[in-house]
Amino acid sequence: MLKLAMMQVDAFTNRPLGGNPCAVIFDADGLDEDLRLAIAREMNLSETAFVIRSEIADFGARYYTPAEEIPLAGHPTLATVFALVASGRLKPAGEHVAISLELKEGPIPVEIFSSAGGVERIVMTQRQPRFLSTHDPEQALPLFGLDTEDALPGAPIQTVSTGTPQLMLPLRSLEALRRARLDVPAYEAYRAQSDFFSPHLFCLQGVTAAGRTFARHFGSPPDLMEDPFTGSATGGMAAYLWRYGLIEEPTFIAEQGHWMGRPGQASVEVVGSRQEILTVKVGGAAALVMKGELLIPEPSEVDD
Repeated sequence: MLKLAMMQVDAFTNRPLGGNPCAVIFDADGLDEDLRLAIAREMNLSETAFVIRSEIADFGARYYTPAEEIPLAGHPTLATVFALVASGRLKPAGEHVAISLELKEGPIPVEIFSSAGGVERIVMTQRQPRFLSTHDPEQALPLFGLDTEDALPGAPIQTVSTGTPQLMLPLRSLEALRRARLDVPAYEAYRAQSDFFSPHLFCLQGVTAAGRTFARHFGSPPDLMEDPFTGSATGGMAAYLWRYGLIEEPTFIAEQGHWMGRPGQASVEVVGSRQEILTVKVGGAAALVMKGELLIPEPSEVDD
């Protein structure tokens, strides 16, 4: 029987039971792909993070949904770094410390902002955005129970990647966003022949005075039907908004999860001109919810 230390951390929130929960499994180098997926299904969260050694970064991590590995993700990055500090595996020497974290997609810079009270904010630098295929609104919007009148006028539906390709669907109002419902069979058929990992629906209005945007992010079984907060897609959304002139300033607060009872906020900064975006920084707070030990069979003991 393997005994692995673990923590569960809520990311993009400064209090437990908000934001997006992530299980962080330490010392996971010996776990194979099948066992990591089995653990992710057991955790039944949007993502589970597995901390491993790295030869090119300070730490390594791999992220799994209940269905598959994801190359780069936001809330597991915040959760992983927060858990490394909370467990004593990482000891920030100062109020602002930069580390590197190697993901499947490669190493990324991560900044840790601390005070006497502990970690206050973690900021990840995502990849330079890539603007990929555009999608026909008459095909894409019905996948979510919407029609072309619900779309933000003049804004394309497009796949954007800052490490993980996400389908960007800008909507005209919070009301349209609230009505969105995933047609799972139609969505899975469309996704299978397209170029995105998951869809990000958003509008140019927060649900609090602080928010500039509000979003919803969908999945299909065995993944969760809706993600409380999606850091990678928030980065892609920010790059999209900046490129197409839909925001006046390159820094803003993004909101997500409030309608799920898990309110989350991220600070977002787009770096570069509208014509040449260099990167996007996405940051937020995190909170420890639980810690303990994961008891699982040795890889040789797992049935086929």
